[in-house]
Amino acid sequence: MFQAFDNPGAGRPLQRAQWMALLARAPLDLLEPALCDHLSRPARWLRAPETGLMMVQGRAGGTGERFNLGEVTVTRCALRVQAEGAEATVGVGYVLGRSQRHVHLAALADALLQDPAHQPALDAALLAPLRRHLADQQAERRARAASTKVEFFTVARESGADDEEEAE
Repeated sequence: MFQAFDNPGAGRPLQRAQWMALLARAPLDLLEPALCDHLSRPARWLRAPETGLMMVQGRAGGTGERFNLGEVTVTRCALRVQAEGAEATVGVGYVLGRSQRHVHLAALADALLQDPAHQPALDAALLAPLRRHLADQQAERRARAASTKVEFFTVARESGADDEEEAE
C-alpha cells in the first residue's frame, strides 16, 4: 500500500510522511490507549472531520500507464494543539473510510509528533507498536498468499530436464 514509507532505513529518523502513513493505517484499539493522556490538551479545529471521495489511480503491472481505478471514501481533519511552553502545532489526518474518531486521533498524534519534546515518547508508545502490528499483518498476508501458490509442471519442462541429464 504505502511501500515507500514501510522501510525508513536503519538509523534514519522517522519523517512526517512516514508517521502519517502509519497513523492512517493504525487500528483504533492501538491509537486510543497511546493517546488517552493527550486527549485533554486544548485543541482548536481548523477543519472539522469531513468525509468525501477521492479518486484512486492504478498502473497496469505496477509500472504501466496510470488509469482511474475508482473512488474511495476518505475522512480528513486538521487541528491546532497548544503545547506547554511551546508554539502551537498543526496536525492533519487523512484516513480511508468514515471514522471521525480515527482521523481525530491521527491528527492529534501528528501534531504531538511534531513537538520534539513528545516525539521520543510517542515513537516508543505509539509508532513502534504500530510498525510491529503492520509488519505482523503483512507477514500474515504473505503467508496466506504463499499457501495458495501452485507449482505447475509441464511435459516439455520435465522432458527438457531428462535431455540435459542424458547429454552429460
